Amino acid sequence: MRLSLASYACRPEASAGRVVPEPESPLRSVFQRDRDRIVHSTAFRRLEGKTQVLAPSRGDHYRTRLTHSLEVAQIARTVARALRVEEDLAEAIALAHDLGHSAFGHAGERALDRALSAYGGFDHNLQTFRIVTALERRYAAFDGLNLTFETLEGVVKHNGPARAPLPEPIARHPLAERIDLESQPPVEAQIAAIADDVAYCAHDLDDGLRAGFFVVEDLLPLPGVGPLVRRLLDAHPGLERSRLAHETTRRLIDAMVSDLVAETRRRLDATAPASPEAVRALDRPLVAFGPEMAETVATLRAFLSERVYRHFTVVRMSRKAERLVEELVTAFLDSPECLPDHWRVRAVDRLATAAAVRDYVAGMTDRYAMDEHARLFDTSRETK
Repeated sequence: MRLSLASYACRPEASAGRVVPEPESPLRSVFQRDRDRIVHSTAFRRLEGKTQVLAPSRGDHYRTRLTHSLEVAQIARTVARALRVEEDLAEAIALAHDLGHSAFGHAGERALDRALSAYGGFDHNLQTFRIVTALERRYAAFDGLNLTFETLEGVVKHNGPARAPLPEPIARHPLAERIDLESQPPVEAQIAAIADDVAYCAHDLDDGLRAGFFVVEDLLPLPGVGPLVRRLLDAHPGLERSRLAHETTRRLIDAMVSDLVAETRRRLDATAPASPEAVRALDRPLVAFGPEMAETVATLRAFLSERVYRHFTVVRMSRKAERLVEELVTAFLDSPECLPDHWRVRAVDRLATAAAVRDYVAGMTDRYAMDEHARLFDTSRETK
């Protein structure tokens, strides 16, 4: 049963609306329609072929950008329901948050940023905004997805309050004047952002265990995580490794989400915001971990950085991916006539060429990027 919304929740009937007005749906709220448009977008489908941390070539069961986004959305819905805010809005923001990521995880993003440094670099959050406001071309009446102001605000403030000046794609957007970058995001957007942290901490741990980078017992010295693992080992001695990894992950998610809800309720009781506007006016986020869990998460991140993200196989993959992406960008910048027709028509001058190359390469899946690289550089391959 759907609970009544709290006073601080965003309400679909009070939405600030869309750039292009549309008739209301008799079956879905405006935030449900935002979510559905994101799920049906081309950029969302491409996430299936984009690396999260471990390349799909290592196996079929590692997370991709798509499964990561789905896990973030599931956690966001759980927290939103517990806090009596708009689940559909939190889910929409969660599903959209990584649409702008390039192939090969953060390695691909670093390579794009370097290769395009003379033209403003690359930022995946800004690319997400460009996708949902311009690059998706599915609808007759507008470019992009024509999302509501509230969903766009959640995308822009994915990492919390920002600072002026607005990046150019946001500054020239018709809703720019309504986006106060320095204010807090609404509760639903804060939930989506921290659900991202919960999801990647848990699933990168699970993927690291699956890859054999470490074993569950290596987690015992970690504050917060160690006692959880000890209780699990004591309760289920001899449990097979695959189940042990899954139980560790699910219990970690439960602990993080439970702490998150408890701390956020405490902050809500202390501040008593009467509206979404009151949430925006606060001087700190409402949705947060308590101090002890925040330390646990920080320690776990440091562990994952050392044992997963810096593992030599991940570093090797990242180096190859960065070289591949940089070579793609350089080739297209130097010879824009090599771009496919749809992108080549945009290459009318140097800046426009760089923008077209950015959008083309950023949209590639891992496999497509490797195939395109082979078509450009492998003399034994056909070029078409």
